Amino acid sequence: MTDDVLWLRDTAPRPPRRNTPLTLARIVTAAIAELDSAGVERLTMRRLAERLEVTSTALYWHVATKEDLLDLALDHVVGEVPVPAPGLAPRAGLRELLAGWRAALLAHPWSPGLLGRPLLGPNVLLRTEYIQAKLVQAGLAGKELAVARRTLAAFVLGAAMADATWRRLDDPAAIAKVRAHVLGSAERYPALSTSGFVDAGWPDDELFGDGLDRLLDRLLATR
Repeated sequence: MTDDVLWLRDTAPRPPRRNTPLTLARIVTAAIAELDSAGVERLTMRRLAERLEVTSTALYWHVATKEDLLDLALDHVVGEVPVPAPGLAPRAGLRELLAGWRAALLAHPWSPGLLGRPLLGPNVLLRTEYIQAKLVQAGLAGKELAVARRTLAAFVLGAAMADATWRRLDDPAAIAKVRAHVLGSAERYPALSTSGFVDAGWPDDELFGDGLDRLLDRLLATR
């Protein structure tokens, strides 16, 4: 149902309340700070109200639910990615935007975990518009255009989720447990245990960049 998606509700924004400095922008900024320090699980409207030194009732004037707040916060994170200059060539513009998108998500480790939510906020759509425009400028159309857009989005968002997960395991004891688990089942996972699944030796930024370059080379091969 469209009422479950913040961006699709047919509701007019509420007017600002008198005699209060509280605004939706302040709420979202404070929510991101709370999410950065405590994560999604510990975010509550009560904790956020305490951070802002207001009542929970004051928050609900601006934001109906925690789910809406998460949608707003995620879209704000995507808005941290600058939209490249329109004059850039398609490949250069796409690479700059997509690399920036992943970097912004990883700068807020909670955000990749929300990527299953509808990505229809104004900041997301503005950047998706740029991606679509650059692919069209490169000469893609119809099904070829749809495949390219979906492939690039899936690669960036999937990489952000995977990299955020592995970064949470970035401590020697956790990595040792992962290695022991795989090596202890070598008969079940012969390729993983012998060809470098854990501690492969390349930074995830480098792997992402090389993967993105290969995708763009293939998708824009004749452009």
